[in-house]
Amino acid sequence: SDWSSDVCSSDLSGKSTLLNMLGGLDLPTGGEIRFRGRSLAKLDLDEFRSKYIGFVFQFHNLLPEFTALGNVMIPGMIARRASGELEGRAMELLDMLGLSHRNDHKPSQLSGGEQQRVAVARALINKPGLIMADEPSGNLDSKNADELHRLFFRLRDELGQTFVIVTHNNSFASMADRVIRMEDGQVRE
Repeated sequence: SDWSSDVCSSDLSGKSTLLNMLGGLDLPTGGEIRFRGRSLAKLDLDEFRSKYIGFVFQFHNLLPEFTALGNVMIPGMIARRASGELEGRAMELLDMLGLSHRNDHKPSQLSGGEQQRVAVARALINKPGLIMADEPSGNLDSKNADELHRLFFRLRDELGQTFVIVTHNNSFASMADRVIRMEDGQVRE
């Protein structure tokens, strides 16, 4: 496995904190997280996140001045990928997610479900090995939440994509291949 961890943090409040530490957004105050035998603390975390991790958050975090296509392309631009290849991949992802007809729309012109699918495409643009999703459907109505849940499992099957998802939605959690329950910063089961 690429991952191993021995994490201890007085700031560890729960699931989102753990997800942020695994994704290199935060570092533990004690112990370490290792990726391919190396401590995350010793890696270039920008490069690590760009190459290996995609993030989907509850609030889509789309940049309002960019179109859907532009928002999807941003991580690839940060990774300095060739613009022609990047635009083609972004268009392919938007098409796969049923948004090719909305690629020139800005976030304010998209529904909540469409914005979240743009965020999913953005997370996939660099072909990361792992997508970390923090309450990805928490800001959606039940219809869009159900569609997003099905989308994650479709992407898992079609792209061989691995997801680590933090959710309070028990029915969504029950669909997962594996469920780890945390309570007050401790793994319960």
